[in-house]
Amino acid sequence: RHLPKEPPMNPNTWMTIEQLCEELDISRSTFDDWRRKGNAPRMIQLPSRKYRISRTEFNAWVDTLVVMAG
Repeated sequence: RHLPKEPPMNPNTWMTIEQLCEELDISRSTFDDWRRKGNAPRMIQLPSRKYRISRTEFNAWVDTLVVMAG
C-alpha cells in the first residue's frame, strides 16, 4: 500500500512561533529565551504585533545549528 506524497513545501511560506516550537519540539519559553539572547531566527512583526518566520529563513537558521560528528 502506497501513502500519498506530501505536497512540496513552499519555501515562501510563513511560520508562526507556535509552528516553529512544534517543529523543533521546544517550549515557547525556550524560544523566548533564545530570542532574548539573540539566538532565534530572524522574523517579521506584523501590524497586529504577531511574529512570522519565513520558511527560507528558518531553514537557513537551522543549517547554522548543524554540528559535525567528531
